[in-house]
Amino acid sequence: MFLEDGMRTAQYQTSHASQVARRAGALLDDGGRGRDAAYPGAMTETPPGGAGDDTDPGERAYSWGGAAGAATPDPDATQAMPAPQRRSADQPPVTRPEAEPTRLIPSWQQRSPAAQRPAVPPLPPPRLPPPSTAPYGATAAAKRPTRRRRWWLRIILALLLVWVLFLVAVPIWAWSQIARVNAQPSGSRPADQPGTTYLVVGSDSRAGLDAAQRRTLSTGGNAGNGRTDTIMLLHIGSGSPLLVSIPRDSLVAIPGHGTTKINAAFAYGGPKLLVQTIEQDTGVRIDDYVEIGFGGFVNLVDAVGGVRVCAQQAIKDPKAGLTGANAIQKGCQDVNGVQALGFARTRATFATSDIQRIQDQRQVIGAIGNKATSVWSVLNPVRYFRLASAGASSVRIGDNMSPLSLARFAWALAHVSGGAETTCTVPISDLAVHWDPTRAPQLFKLIQQDRTGDIPKSLCTSNGLAP
Repeated sequence: MFLEDGMRTAQYQTSHASQVARRAGALLDDGGRGRDAAYPGAMTETPPGGAGDDTDPGERAYSWGGAAGAATPDPDATQAMPAPQRRSADQPPVTRPEAEPTRLIPSWQQRSPAAQRPAVPPLPPPRLPPPSTAPYGATAAAKRPTRRRRWWLRIILALLLVWVLFLVAVPIWAWSQIARVNAQPSGSRPADQPGTTYLVVGSDSRAGLDAAQRRTLSTGGNAGNGRTDTIMLLHIGSGSPLLVSIPRDSLVAIPGHGTTKINAAFAYGGPKLLVQTIEQDTGVRIDDYVEIGFGGFVNLVDAVGGVRVCAQQAIKDPKAGLTGANAIQKGCQDVNGVQALGFARTRATFATSDIQRIQDQRQVIGAIGNKATSVWSVLNPVRYFRLASAGASSVRIGDNMSPLSLARFAWALAHVSGGAETTCTVPISDLAVHWDPTRAPQLFKLIQQDRTGDIPKSLCTSNGLAP
């Protein structure tokens, strides 16, 4: 279609140009005839020569439209332009032919917009909110609470930021307050084993306690390095965490001191000798060391606001400080730090003596862990700070222990207070606390291999005796 329009346009332009040329020629002819009639003999004479002009008169002869003396006009000679015809007053005006009106050239651009481009669907109307029917005063009043909410939102965000900084800063400060001790023995030790095994020691050392605190806790006089009322192995690996209690009266070989009660190793050589003794008798490598004293135990219980324990019988033990108002009643009850310490220390009232005591110790540790890891301990800034402060001031850890390892220890210890599958006692063959020569090595072998999930119930009982 565009090609046909272009061809028609070219043909029209050619025809129009021819017509204009013919009309121009006719006008020139008419003008020449009119000039000759109006000015006969005009410029037919030879222009006069000037003074000093030595040109031949014959060469100066010009022919201007039929002058006399020009025998043969030169077609290439310059011709004069026709002068406009002067008409007299009595002559009628010359009428010129009326010019043909200009025609519009057809073009594809003059087609309708609908033919040039495809139809575009109309845009949907804009979605505007409905007009408000409330008066101006009511609208202005409704916007004011929004500003108040934004103001309170800024305050809440600022408080949240301060709270997060507090949660991060307190553990960093507490870590800097923890005492450290070298618990890595020298000499031959078991090779590295999968998982991580912690040695948890509850010392009866009186160090750091004044006379009034000793009377309150019924600890007696200074016992030097003290002995260990609590000895536990906490293993964390590919399976469930496992907490194994070692009775303090267990008869084992202590390097350099013969066969005696295992808690004597701490009194003889402190943490290093105790670690060396346990590694030698169990074959389990001790990776980290954690020790807590009498005063620290009480502070932890008070920091979480007390714990709940369940006693199988009423307990009154002056040696453990459980007399008068601090005596333990039969059944479940909430106890403070002094009562919880006495409940974990007493053994005189039980027929199984030390065997029952280690079960009560695990109960108290589990109760502390449950409250320490509760949501309220994090949301309550007072408890959070008191718990971190008490923990930092009441424990000693091995100098090779990292913050991450300590955090894993605290979390695992708080979650192993459940049934027999996660807590047990070293297998023993009698109440004289001799380790079972068959079952005990089997249990230690599975711990060495990080196969705590494969430990059968026959090897993991609450009192250590065979089921």
